[in-house]
Amino acid sequence: MMAASLKTLAQLLLLLTVSPLVSGFIKTLKARLQTRRGPGVLQPYRDLYKLLRKGMVIPETASWLFTATPYVVFLTAGIAGLMIPMVSAEAPLGLFGGVLAVVYMLALGRFVLALGGLDTGSSFGGLGSSREMTISALAEPAMMLAIFTVAIGANSTSLSEVARTAIGQEWRFLHPSQMLAFAALFLVLIAETGRIPVDNPATHLELTMIHEAMVLEYSGQYLALIEWGGAIKQLLLMTLLVNSFWPFGLRLGWSLPGVLIGLGYLLLKLMMLSGIIVLVETTNAKMRLFRVPELLAVAFTLGALALVSTFLF
Repeated sequence: MMAASLKTLAQLLLLLTVSPLVSGFIKTLKARLQTRRGPGVLQPYRDLYKLLRKGMVIPETASWLFTATPYVVFLTAGIAGLMIPMVSAEAPLGLFGGVLAVVYMLALGRFVLALGGLDTGSSFGGLGSSREMTISALAEPAMMLAIFTVAIGANSTSLSEVARTAIGQEWRFLHPSQMLAFAALFLVLIAETGRIPVDNPATHLELTMIHEAMVLEYSGQYLALIEWGGAIKQLLLMTLLVNSFWPFGLRLGWSLPGVLIGLGYLLLKLMMLSGIIVLVETTNAKMRLFRVPELLAVAFTLGALALVSTFLF
């Protein structure tokens, strides 16, 4: 019981501390690639600290749903993160849920956030919530198809079992089904985290923003929880991608030397994936909203082809 609590505490600490670091690294790398100075790698920590110290402005039309939304978003992202192997193939909450549990937990957070955007009666909140639900309805099936492709090889939907199988079959990334599933899940990652070309996380233009429109009425500690939850969601999706297809460095069990080695490999893989994300963002312009379903249709097609190819090859 004590060992399980330590594992949960260790991974929760990793989620809380590494997630802002990944966001800061992506912003810094993007600025350097665009020959700008940009913010420092530690800027997200400063932003969270500043927001946690600020007061909140709550609209008069808001109900209890508005105040509950930040906690639900933060908790669902944290619980989903505990179901995903990060430095060890043995996830702390791996026995309580597999692939579907992670997808449903993230969907719950997104659904409540959309309701929070609608709760105040703001036109911008309704606009962002409507767009978010449209994107999620297209992205979630593609994500499940991509993960099921990897799960078939492990004969289990448990992400811990998938990770254990992937450790012994690192060469399978060159398999057509694995490459197609990786491409599908990467496109879903771009859409789920609201990055270019699907969305621009740095914009405040009312006619183009999606995520920012839903959280426009939030401030202070509530906004800090939402932003922190979004960073955790980005980290767990990136971790799911790299550990499912690039399992090198992932440990089979929990030990202090193994955790440190696994953390080093995880940070290295996250840096590589962040570089790919930054290249995609800097070489593409933001799509028009009606073109986004076409991109997600490509992700769904790639996921379906990956799933079918596992039975053909």
